[in-house]
Amino acid sequence: MKSRFHLILGVAVGLIVPLLVFAKVDESVDQSCQLRPHGKAFMRTELFFGFAKPDRSEVTQVEFQQFVDRVVTPLFPEGLTRVAAKGQYRNSQGKVVAENSQLLTLLYPMNVESSKKIDQIRAAYKQAFQQESVLRVDERSCVSF
Repeated sequence: MKSRFHLILGVAVGLIVPLLVFAKVDESVDQSCQLRPHGKAFMRTELFFGFAKPDRSEVTQVEFQQFVDRVVTPLFPEGLTRVAAKGQYRNSQGKVVAENSQLLTLLYPMNVESSKKIDQIRAAYKQAFQQESVLRVDERSCVSF
């Protein structure tokens, strides 16, 4: 009984806290954007996609472009930016892995639905290319197009 309560409480907190965070972020960015002509409050998310696979092969540029076309673009058709990069990380076995990678930047109106779409992208990439993780960095931005 007690563990069921904790599970329900955890799910409730997991659903409510992001809504409150986005609401607070939206309010403060809106205020700063009002000081700029044509400024709009957006989220900026950077996703870091590693290319090294467990079998020591790499995701190719063609495979990555197909992934962007098939998964990312339908979820964020408004646009994105891709930058080729070289990175490194410590894997789950404690080994430092250097690899080619891609940095993908998305700008979008702040909302929970968009955040869920980004998590769908991360999950799809991890599954398609046997990755341990896709790094996600979020920050609020005031943008003007």
